[in-house]
Amino acid sequence: MIPRYSRPEMAAIWSPENRFRIWFEIEALAAEAMAELGTIPASAARAIREGGAPRVAAMSQADLDRIDAIERETRHDVIAFLTWLGEGIGDDARFMHQGMTSSDVLDTCLAVQMTQAADLLIGGVDALLEALRARAIEHKHTPTIGRSHGIHAEPTSFGLKLLGHWAEFRRNRDRLLAARREVATCAISGPVGTFASVDPRVEAHVARKLGLAVEPVSTQVIPRDRHAAFFAALGVVASGIERLATEVRHLQRSEVREAEEYFHPGQKGSSAMPHKRNPVLSENLTGLARIVRGYVVPAMENVALWHERDISHSSVERMIGPDATVTLDFALHRAAGMMAKLTVYPKRMQANLESLGGVVHSQKVLLALTQAGMSRESAYAAVQRAAMATWNALGTPEARDFATNLLADADVAARLDAEALRVAMDPARDFGQVEAIFARVLAEA
Repeated sequence: MIPRYSRPEMAAIWSPENRFRIWFEIEALAAEAMAELGTIPASAARAIREGGAPRVAAMSQADLDRIDAIERETRHDVIAFLTWLGEGIGDDARFMHQGMTSSDVLDTCLAVQMTQAADLLIGGVDALLEALRARAIEHKHTPTIGRSHGIHAEPTSFGLKLLGHWAEFRRNRDRLLAARREVATCAISGPVGTFASVDPRVEAHVARKLGLAVEPVSTQVIPRDRHAAFFAALGVVASGIERLATEVRHLQRSEVREAEEYFHPGQKGSSAMPHKRNPVLSENLTGLARIVRGYVVPAMENVALWHERDISHSSVERMIGPDATVTLDFALHRAAGMMAKLTVYPKRMQANLESLGGVVHSQKVLLALTQAGMSRESAYAAVQRAAMATWNALGTPEARDFATNLLADADVAARLDAEALRVAMDPARDFGQVEAIFARVLAEA
């Protein structure tokens, strides 16, 4: 985790202190369940809770150093923690971890951390959704040119562009909710998952108290297809952020300049060129999205473990768990801020829309000609001739607009007069369904 791209709320989830608090809670809950079942004395469960809780709550750097020192000797992180914890509990510490294996603690803890992370990510998506919805409604009727292959296609609404991103992040929110459910799973099943040394009711108790589901069939670990699905969902969300960022980057290009990131007072765009206003936020988001997607493949590779368990997944998850969630969390909040303050230039959008002399209405003319009796092949050829004549003469003294070139064609003029052509090319026709699309999409939400 790099502090520059970390929000403290998400970074805290992956801190040693939070991890050890969760480990303790798992051990204490398991002990309490065992006490109820008569496996260990009730007094021991109370001693574990009362002796361990304040010790974990008040963890200092000295405590972390002590655990690290024990681990250097034992070469085992869970044993190091249990040893440190037992130093504050006394003789009853021998009843901790009865019948359990390390993966019971590690995997259940990871499930808790991932659900905590998912909750923050869902909150980040909600912030971005709010920004996108507000800007989409604001520009519902702001005309702009639609582009395919980067080339002017037909007019659209800038609000409709943003509504498409809003709809995508509604789906992303559902993906994160599904991913959260996928990993919110507890396993307290003992060595190789047979419950030979721990009662299944212990697992059920711990799961219920932690807000998790019970893993139906664990090996000695929770199956990693769950985690792969989680990181895959993060990758899809990151891709949505990049699609939005790419749109902003293109719109901010000097030749387009239809929208741009907010430029703060005192902000500098270049150390060499004082005039520069660069799309630094959207470029940064593009890079962050690449990082998050890069963690999907290692998560997939973790699915195939040897037999009932190995630890080839462990080192991977210690890296990708914090890094992927911290990075995506930062990116979501940066994207929300970027969109909330995005500077939009409707006049520039209109100028770009009109810059090709009306050729962007070619489909409407094509349809009008076919409805007036011309074959589609002949109509297409006539409209394309007029469009190319308009396009090729742009910026020259011979330039004529699309309508003029169309009416100069005898086959077109025989079927459409100037008024019929004006009606066919009326920009208002391009927005006939925008209101209905907004109403339908927002109502479905």
